[in-house]
Amino acid sequence: MAETLFRIATFNLESLDDDVSDPPFAARIATLRPQLERLSADILCLQEVDAQHPVKKEPRVLRALTRLLDGTRYAGFHVTAGDGPSPADRHNPVLVSRWPITAARLLRHDLVPPPRVHLATAVPPMADAVEVSWDRPALQTAIALPGGRVLHIFNLHLRAPLAAPVPGQKAGAFVWKTAEGWAEGYYLAALKRAGQALETRLAVDRLFDADPDALVMVAGDCNAGMEHTPLRILCADLESTGNPALAGRVLSPLERMIPPDRRFSVLHAGAAVMLDHLLVSPGLAGWFRDVAIHNEGLSDEVFHPTDARSPESYHAPMVASFALPG
Repeated sequence: MAETLFRIATFNLESLDDDVSDPPFAARIATLRPQLERLSADILCLQEVDAQHPVKKEPRVLRALTRLLDGTRYAGFHVTAGDGPSPADRHNPVLVSRWPITAARLLRHDLVPPPRVHLATAVPPMADAVEVSWDRPALQTAIALPGGRVLHIFNLHLRAPLAAPVPGQKAGAFVWKTAEGWAEGYYLAALKRAGQALETRLAVDRLFDADPDALVMVAGDCNAGMEHTPLRILCADLESTGNPALAGRVLSPLERMIPPDRRFSVLHAGAAVMLDHLLVSPGLAGWFRDVAIHNEGLSDEVFHPTDARSPESYHAPMVASFALPG
């Protein structure tokens, strides 16, 4: 019997917004639509989707995304940005699905409280500890697949490794007054990114507590490679835990199925790095068929040919195919 294949993709759209004129939104549509159509996905995990006010003071809507998807294979798909009254103004994680989305919630300090840190370099010195909260939530969804199974997807956009502000230590947007101030800011950014990964990992384990065979995917822009702390937290592989009894809870990175010379989603100052990931549970890994990163035409995010903002994304989309059993 022929397999029934379906495809899941992740793609950071880089501040998708139709309220800005640089670059023109028509140019963004002309650039991004062919990439989305090429993915031919049944489920899209998108990052950096901005929301707009249809009328002043009314709740924000995903107008720019609707315009982008209009006329494509994704028009009419189910869309969610979480369980809030309206999306955030900037950088929403959004899931687009051919099949019904039966549950959606935003995770941000639901399972992990914000760490409290005594800043060492603040000017003037601060006697009290400050809370270090995550910049963005994780989007947790449940999707009703054909045949009655449920697929759980976490759509992530983790904090970038850019030093977080420290009171009294910044001379400008990207200029620090002291090396020690920058160092503490970089530490805070790492804490935020690892904390987001930890909260997602705890939510994943709660799914396995309820169903050891749960179909789980963690997707998105993790701003980190496999050798970095956030990915090690998310994957929880046996080399890290040392416990074979936890094999059923490991999340496996599908990029390992791609040849090393093609295994990158961002070009940064000439370096090819893998920042966008699709991680799957053992049950979902059994359905896996193939994976690709569409990075052939990727531009370097640092070496811009002009000062104008590019209509493209500096992240390559990644897509994987799976076969529904039966």
